[in-house]
Amino acid sequence: WPDSNRCVRSGRLAPERERRPAWHAARMIDIVFCVKRRPELSAEEFGRYWLEQHALLVESHAETLGILRYSQHHTIDTPLTDVLRAGRGCAREHFDGMALISFDSLDALQAAAATPEGVAAGIELLEDERRFIDLERSMIWFTDHEPVRG
Repeated sequence: WPDSNRCVRSGRLAPERERRPAWHAARMIDIVFCVKRRPELSAEEFGRYWLEQHALLVESHAETLGILRYSQHHTIDTPLTDVLRAGRGCAREHFDGMALISFDSLDALQAAAATPEGVAAGIELLEDERRFIDLERSMIWFTDHEPVRG
């Protein structure tokens, strides 16, 4: 895994990490979930439900699933978004928000999700997501993260 095992910190290359692929199961990982609201919901209804209802459900299952951190990032409506996109040549794709869910590792997530309690929690969370998220138009993936600042 050439040079993918190096990262830049303070203008210098950090010492090489143990040789393993970036997705290795023992690394801390995140789920990034870019969400679009269901078409029948206003942005306000979507945001309120996500924060006031779904967040509580996630919190109720956090220990069962081994969730270390859960944060919601709600899209704000500002003309600066168009300026930011245009300056970078980005697509005009719009998401209503992004959730970031952190776990100790893929191994830890898989072990927790495989228990009867973990399976039940996953089903309940997915059923709730279907109430307010347009899952077919949303995007989700795993990442590891390299702190650069903060």
